[in-house]
Amino acid sequence: MRRREFGCSFGAMVATVILRAADGSENCLKAINLPPRSLPTPAASSWPRELAGIELTQTRYTSLAIQTLSASSPAFLVNHAARTFYFGALIGNARGLAFDHELLFIACALHDLGLTERYMGPLPFELQGAEAASKMLASAGLASGKVSMVWDGIAMHPTALAEFKAPEVSLVAAGASADVLGSELERISPGAVAEVIAAYPRLDFKRQFIRSCAKVVERFPNAASRSFMRDIGERHVASFRPRNICDGIEKSPFSD
Repeated sequence: MRRREFGCSFGAMVATVILRAADGSENCLKAINLPPRSLPTPAASSWPRELAGIELTQTRYTSLAIQTLSASSPAFLVNHAARTFYFGALIGNARGLAFDHELLFIACALHDLGLTERYMGPLPFELQGAEAASKMLASAGLASGKVSMVWDGIAMHPTALAEFKAPEVSLVAAGASADVLGSELERISPGAVAEVIAAYPRLDFKRQFIRSCAKVVERFPNAASRSFMRDIGERHVASFRPRNICDGIEKSPFSD
């Protein structure tokens, strides 16, 4: 299966859809060269206990996730993380799935840590974020099985693998895909969608998200060899030269 043929998965569709939506053109540098807009900072400490019929019981670990998200992420990414949780939970309910709201929230809140200045690094952003989140949660005393579930939710969210995993993993991908692409929003009532967006406005998300991804690719090009990050790098970072598996095969130490 080729890299862009994952059907409706987030990892395959995100670049094609949001890059065109961001500025309506195919100009490969326009989006990241636009000056940043002034964005308000949300009151992350006052997250509602119930929104659009989804309850969030604040625990030691959800509070830690909110604190980490708010301290490391710009406002548009904080709101995206929130919408990812609520859309993911609403889609989970529509699918008739039973899932742990606490674990889903933690994974959704932290799923884009690898795009932030504090946590970005040489690993693919989803693995960079998964590693940072799991170390933090383990140090805080979260049970190892739950830490592993959060790691999977973050690490797999831009891939087709997530769809075949536990609901606490697959719904991170579903929620992110709903917010970035609009996938499965038909499963959610328009009123619920509007309520979530009113509570956590989009804040120029399309353009800001592409700019953040391109910044990571520019700084850590070897980390963009998978998922939609490669697509963003190819279109938005002039210096990006992605690795190709054919080169690795040709250089392998065999004579055939």
